[in-house]
Amino acid sequence: MNVSAHVDTFTRDHLPPPDEWPELRFDLAELRYPERLNCAAELLRHGAPDRPVFHTPHGPSWTYADLRARVDRIAHVLTGELGVMPGNRVLLRGPTTPWLAACWLAVLKAGAVAVTVLAQQRPHELATMCEIARVRHALCDIRAVDDLVKAGVPDLRVTAYGGDAPDDLLRRPAPDRPFPAVGTAADDVALIAFTSGTTGRPKGCMHFHRDVLAVADTFSAHVLRPRSDDVFAGSPPLGFTFGLGGLVIFPLRAGAGALLMEQAGPRQLLPAIAEHRVSVLFTAPTAYRAMLEAMDGHDVSSLRRCVSAGENLPAATWRAWHERTGLRIINGIGATELLHIFVSAADERIRPGTTGVPVPGWQARIQDADGEPVPDGEPGLLAVRGPVGCRYLADPRQREYVRDGWNVTGDTYVRDGDGYFRYVARADDMIISAGYNIAGPEVEDALLRHPDVVETAVVGRPDEVRGQVAVAYTVLRDGVARDPEPLRAFLKSELAPYKCPREFVFLDALPRTATGKLQRFRLRTAGDRR
Repeated sequence: MNVSAHVDTFTRDHLPPPDEWPELRFDLAELRYPERLNCAAELLRHGAPDRPVFHTPHGPSWTYADLRARVDRIAHVLTGELGVMPGNRVLLRGPTTPWLAACWLAVLKAGAVAVTVLAQQRPHELATMCEIARVRHALCDIRAVDDLVKAGVPDLRVTAYGGDAPDDLLRRPAPDRPFPAVGTAADDVALIAFTSGTTGRPKGCMHFHRDVLAVADTFSAHVLRPRSDDVFAGSPPLGFTFGLGGLVIFPLRAGAGALLMEQAGPRQLLPAIAEHRVSVLFTAPTAYRAMLEAMDGHDVSSLRRCVSAGENLPAATWRAWHERTGLRIINGIGATELLHIFVSAADERIRPGTTGVPVPGWQARIQDADGEPVPDGEPGLLAVRGPVGCRYLADPRQREYVRDGWNVTGDTYVRDGDGYFRYVARADDMIISAGYNIAGPEVEDALLRHPDVVETAVVGRPDEVRGQVAVAYTVLRDGVARDPEPLRAFLKSELAPYKCPREFVFLDALPRTATGKLQRFRLRTAGDRR
């Protein structure tokens, strides 16, 4: 490893042991980065000063010159008055706005580590992530401060932005001069992205400065192939690496622009595409289906690239979108552990019903539970390797995800004789609903904190619109009314709303084996028949 620029060495000290890392491959010439690399400085240097970079539904656009000046100003405040040191973890929370993106870039330019979380996440979730990453600084949209304060994180210094107070981040005095980027090592940790595991305890995925550029220089450069006149837009928030790549990293790497929307559902996206002449769209299959149903009267002629990830893209959805718009959706699979998409295909290489082929710079194979490759046409576990790899923050599950040098994603796939990869199912208890990952055990833990719940099991049920929906099979205390609304309200105070089950089924007892083990397969089968 290179000599670190981090004064606070927590992240480097808590990397997995080298023998638990996946094999990293830098086969493409563009992936051989210099030893000293600050990815924020690199991303900010491409766009022409007067070119618009960030648009919003309301208000003036930011140019690249605006963005550079505002990033530098925030970085001066961070390293000056707020005392942030290289290597400190800085939590970022708020809706998708140019200011959130500017804060992310400033944190990285200052050599600190960005921990971007969802504005939806609740105090209990925020407290857990802050504990795992030992966060002591936070930049938070003024509208999202309350839950962060309620999290009760010891010694957490929360600095709000977007308010009227004199100590607001954007009102604090700062030098009116460029901020010299900290000379971080290419393998200094730049960000920690949290993902839920099937146990429900989130896993912190540590990514280096070179990783941020590597996903742009593989999937974006070779599959998406953006242009400097593109305008990106999409539904995923910046707390998801799907959104971080599609709305910040990829457009900046290409010197292009992005429309950043606080509300980016299908109803908001359709008019925004026409108004802002969006040309590159990132969203989930669920949204494409919803937009098809609501497309009448909307002009989507500016679109030239549509990317789908987060859940499986059915061939029927692909064909319906193509028939209606003439556009070929670029399907892909990515993972927070690997930062972005690693299997995909574009243009004439697309085969509806498949995910695609390994992105240039990546390798993929199908293997069995023992790590042995399986023949084409037979299902097995998807394993990948490339320039980015899984590095969990002090988490024993590293040994489950990385096996014999490969990242094993937890997805069951089949590779056909032509090398195309087709999704079969998740190989674990993760529920993927409308592009969101929902860990059943995490929801169960929250439900069991309700005084009326005796036991519960949360499983996924196939759903035509959302791919899957979460269903909570629940046993209540004797004499309690079987009303889902109190449970739903309780969960929404404990977890992000998207994790709340769509349906509650009340039972007298959960199905178990003679030894007392929960028979989840029976609940899944019952859900399939409903």
